Amino acid sequence: MTAPRLLIVGPQGSGKGTQGVLVASAFDVPVVSTGDIFRANIAQGTELGRKVQAITDAGHLVPDEVTSEIVRDRLAQDDAAEGFLLDGYPRNAAQVRDLDAFLSDRGEQLDAVILLDVPREESIARIAKRAAEQGRSDDTEEAISKRLDIYESETAPILDVYGERGIVDRIDGVGSLDEITARIFDALEARGIVRVAA
Repeated sequence: MTAPRLLIVGPQGSGKGTQGVLVASAFDVPVVSTGDIFRANIAQGTELGRKVQAITDAGHLVPDEVTSEIVRDRLAQDDAAEGFLLDGYPRNAAQVRDLDAFLSDRGEQLDAVILLDVPREESIARIAKRAAEQGRSDDTEEAISKRLDIYESETAPILDVYGERGIVDRIDGVGSLDEITARIFDALEARGIVRVAA
């Protein structure tokens, strides 16, 4: 089959960034991570970076129109033509509509949505550990709590939309890295989405 078009979803601290890289690598598709794109712009001191820094430091999320434009631009690049793994987008109903319209124009759709299920307390503990290790200014306890609230109120409902399409694979996100990765591949293989030979 052609390379898959995947979305990985989970609360902050669920490990979706790490798992996304592993899954994308196994299918030889690019990870399109809005967080990585934003952080790269912040590091480079671009105009977008400065705008994003102010928004995230306040514990808010980047506006839909900015995020959608960046994702459309990234998905239009050659390496994403055959397949991709989205991480961090879409995160609400408006972005789902934007993505649907973009993919529909190309005669495409998502093949599967990987949901990493992690209890809130586990997410908070993981993010606090990451903040200490990486010194991330946006990982204050207040900002973490606010982002998890936004995830629960805005992002969790998109799973109902994708659930109705029958493409959500709910993965237990607690366990060792390898255990969680194996669960993801098992779920995808059950859909006929099989890794390229190593």
